[in-house]
Amino acid sequence: MAEDINELTYGVIGAAMEVHKELGPGFLEAVYENSLREELSRQGIPFEPQPTVNVFYKGVVVGEGRYDMLVANTLIVELKSVQTILPIHEAQVISYLKMTGYPLALLINFNVRFLKEGIRRIILS
Repeated sequence: MAEDINELTYGVIGAAMEVHKELGPGFLEAVYENSLREELSRQGIPFEPQPTVNVFYKGVVVGEGRYDMLVANTLIVELKSVQTILPIHEAQVISYLKMTGYPLALLINFNVRFLKEGIRRIILS
């Protein structure tokens, strides 16, 4: 399982790098999200866009959350196009992991000169 998720993560990062290589920084998040969807489709990597998940408080549904995509029913991907990834962005992704029970997420900020500077792996521990 760990090998599979690492391979999947590698594939998503490669797709994101392809998008960043083509577009560079400076666009709105939606442009990168649509482009990454296109690239994942071209590479045959399955994903679900904008999945929703119920938010519970003491066993009662009090709202819902929505994250950018779920890849291969295993990996949460949250995209940003911001000057700097802030602790609130990481907290948001940790909350998605807690709500879903998935073990790993990628937080990808496209508004960077080199994409490797904008990628964070977040593990639910």
